[in-house]
Amino acid sequence: MLSNKTYRLAELFLMFVLAPVSFTLPYSIWIKVGIGFFGLAYVIYILLKVEHLKFRIKPELDWPRFFKQVGLHFVIIVLFTVLYVLKTDPDQLFRVMLDKSMMWIIILFVYSLFSVYPQELIYRTFFFKRYENLFSDKWLFVMLNAGLFSLAHIFFMNMLVMVLTFLGGWLFALTFYRTRSTLMVSIEHAIYGCWLFTVGMGHMLGFPS
Repeated sequence: MLSNKTYRLAELFLMFVLAPVSFTLPYSIWIKVGIGFFGLAYVIYILLKVEHLKFRIKPELDWPRFFKQVGLHFVIIVLFTVLYVLKTDPDQLFRVMLDKSMMWIIILFVYSLFSVYPQELIYRTFFFKRYENLFSDKWLFVMLNAGLFSLAHIFFMNMLVMVLTFLGGWLFALTFYRTRSTLMVSIEHAIYGCWLFTVGMGHMLGFPS
């Protein structure tokens, strides 16, 4: 039988390397969707039945510090993304929010609830719980997490998306490493992702425009 460590490393490779890379291949979208749903179901099962994770909001979370850090990062993101859109495609700047405000509101809600939270459940909660103790260098582990989060977006076939998701993954991994809170890291992820859609960069990440 496989040792626990060998099983987890194989699990990591299959879920976080092989599956994302396979999504770049030309096979049925329904099979890809099925793989995604099976992966999410597997993650939830492992967290509940194997890792015995209790989903609760920790009372000791430092919310003021969290929002201060996220606010600082957000200001920097706003500055660079507004300049980028103005330089590359100024007609897209806030276009969806201004011209399709109802769709904008609906997409922000759906994205935050049905995309961001599952991503953070898989890439932070599950990933840290299953694999953190396999790596002695914690900073290497954080960078690995960011790199694999970026790899999850390889199917977009866009280098800028890969860079942005690596940077985002790095920030999210640091937040989770410090707080161990799926809620906090999901809020941070939702803020940055919703902003990219709002400012006019959402089409790169699969948002309707």
